[in-house]
This record gives sequence, C-alpha cells and structure tokens, in this order.
Amino acid sequence: MPVTPPSNNRIAQLIDANLDRAREGLRVMEDWCRFGLKRNDFSIQIKDWRQQLGGYHHKIYRKARLTSEDPAMGVSHHLQKNRSTPEAIFIANSSRVQEALRVIEEFTRITDPKLSEVATKIRYQTYEIEVEVLKIKEGMDNRQLLQNCSIYLITTYRKNLKDIVMQALEAGVKIVQYREKFLNDHKKVNQAKDLASLCKKYNSLFIVNDRIDIALAVDADGIHLGQEDIPTHIARELIGSEKIIGRSTHCLDDIKNAEKEGCDYIGIGPIFPSKTKNKLSPIGIDYLMKALNRTLLPAFAIGGINSSNINELNKINNLRIAVSDAIINSNAPFTETEELFKLLT
Repeated sequence: MPVTPPSNNRIAQLIDANLDRAREGLRVMEDWCRFGLKRNDFSIQIKDWRQQLGGYHHKIYRKARLTSEDPAMGVSHHLQKNRSTPEAIFIANSSRVQEALRVIEEFTRITDPKLSEVATKIRYQTYEIEVEVLKIKEGMDNRQLLQNCSIYLITTYRKNLKDIVMQALEAGVKIVQYREKFLNDHKKVNQAKDLASLCKKYNSLFIVNDRIDIALAVDADGIHLGQEDIPTHIARELIGSEKIIGRSTHCLDDIKNAEKEGCDYIGIGPIFPSKTKNKLSPIGIDYLMKALNRTLLPAFAIGGINSSNINELNKINNLRIAVSDAIINSNAPFTETEELFKLLT
C-alpha cells in the first residue's frame, strides 16, 4: 500500500519518535531474553519485530525529526529509579513498546495503513511474550528456592493441619507437599487453597501430591509424582514449564529416568522403615549415599527420618530430608522442626 505523507509535519515527527521508542524498547527486551534468560527463540522473535518496524521507518518520518525542539527531550520520571530487577526493566520496556505502537496505530490508519497493521500485530504479540517471560522468571525463582531447601514437609490428615504447617513454616521450612488420601475432593481443594496461601505468605513452595487437577485449581508451585503416576512429559504439558515436578525414586534406574524426563527434584527412599510407605523395604544409608553421588538433581532423603535417627546420616554433606510423621504428629511442630534444622547443620 502507498504511504501518504501526513498533512501535518508534527504528526510525522510523532510517528518517527514512536518508531524509535518502540524499536529501542524492543532491543532492551531482546537482549534480556538473549543474555539473561538464554531464550534464543524469544530474542529471535523480538529481533524480527524490530526489523519489521525498521522496514516501515520511511524517509518521510526520519526527515521530520527535529530533536532540538522536542520539549520533553531528556525528561525522566522518579519511578524509573524503582526498576531494581531485570524483570522490572523488561516489563517497563514492554509497556513502552506497547504504548508507542498504539500511538503509531492511531496516527497511521489512513496515511500508512500497512504500518498501522504491523504495529497492531506486534503490540498484541508483545502482550503474549510478556506473560511467557514472567512465567520463566517464576520458574527460575522457584527452582532457586528449591535448591536452597533442606527440609521438605509432607502433610498427612490432621484436623489442625493448617496450624501445624504454619508452625513448620515459621521454623524455616521452605517447601510443603500436600498429601491427603481421606478427604473428598471438595474439602481437599479448600484445604489446599488455605495451605497454598499460607506458603505464599512465608515465601515457601507449595507442591501437590499426585493430583494435577488440584495443583492447577489452587495454582500450586508444582506436583509430586510417584513411580506409577502420570508420565512426566504429560504432567509438564498440563502444568507448564514454570512449575516444579518432583518424582519419588527407589533405585538408581528410577533416578536416571527422572533426570532424563526433566524432573526438577527427586525423593530417594525409604531410608528407614516408614509409616507412610510401609509396603516398601528400606534402601538403607549406603544405597542412599550411592544414589546421591549419581545425580545432580536436588534430592531429598525420605522415609522414617526423625530427630532420633538423623545422626545416622551425618556422613552426608548438604543433606536434604523429606519428613512427615516427625513434624505432623509432633506435640510441638515448631520445636521439632527447629531441632531437625539444628541436627542438619
């Protein structure tokens, strides 16, 4: 379609300024995706948008540029100083691009309809990529938090479960798995919502055992799967790339498979006889040490671990443990959790 010069030179200046603004913002977004997130697919897409807009940055707009007479040149806003994280900078520039493209759309509908069409298309696509980048950030933060967890609390049915979990969180637990085999689904969802909210308050991860539907319903941070549960690749498709997937393992082959499938962490056990998994034979400490040496995934020793026998594991550096009975059935959950932390260090 032919480009008709705007009737007013100030409109040409406005279009020129917003094309510059949009392309500059896109460059910031592109570089963060490339160097910060290591997402070549995103950086290539954003670069293509820059190139498209550059192709429509016609001479009639560039020739109208008169920076010296721009009354807003160099004007900043105090809130710009609040962008203390790369994500905040990315979002600010994404918004800048969207606003600039909207201006371009409005002022080129008649004189440069092809540019208006391209600006509209790119604007909507930036909304989508912004959401994806936020998801990636969420996933990175959650996996970093996972790396730093040393005690993993697994729930069982108790009337005062929320209070027990709160005490454990106050004592320093940073990951809680909701495991409930007795309540109906309606009650499970309500209880899971309460616990998810509680974990968020304490900046802790909330994982749901087995039930992807409940995990999705309460926006949990992830799902934990047993050996006979849904395949990992299907779970990943359902919950998304930003969510955490854990898998129970009982032998070296299980661990190898969990790594190959892209699980984010594993549980290894049972180490000691366990009330929760009483049908499984303990693998023992020697096998645990062998298993830990075979994986780079965050791995939690699980099965009958408590303050009475944890010293038997003191040969293991940077030990991570998953416990249920030791805290859930304790008369003093806060004190017991504190004791476990002390024994771990």
